Amino acid sequence: GTQAIVDAMRAQGARRILAISAAPVAGVSAPGRPVPRHAPGEGPFMRYILTPLLRAGLRQEYADLARMEAVLAGSGLDWTVVRPPRLTDKPATHAYRTALGANLPRGLKISRADLAHAMLGMLTDQSTIKQYVAVAY
Repeated sequence: GTQAIVDAMRAQGARRILAISAAPVAGVSAPGRPVPRHAPGEGPFMRYILTPLLRAGLRQEYADLARMEAVLAGSGLDWTVVRPPRLTDKPATHAYRTALGANLPRGLKISRADLAHAMLGMLTDQSTIKQYVAVAY
């Protein structure tokens, strides 16, 4: 699906795209993309316990997200991949943190409302273009 979106954007001359992935995908391999042994910014609990469990349980879903990320990275578009941890239904607080190219230490959750707020801000933030952005509390 991502390749179809990229092709349609190219055909229409659209440049900017934001996509939601997941924090544990940082260490999942995909064709044409080097993967670190562990995601930068992960603490020991995340690195050795929680992330391996999540990757084992959601292997296919994370592989799909890794392929989506690889397509965007090779697209030539002005992409941003947002990698949140567990999503909640809590109200927006605007008290979240972000990091470029690394997961956030102790960043275990974020509300959908705060994720949406962060992504709206990223639309015009030039520093997030061609970046993987972690967002969490």
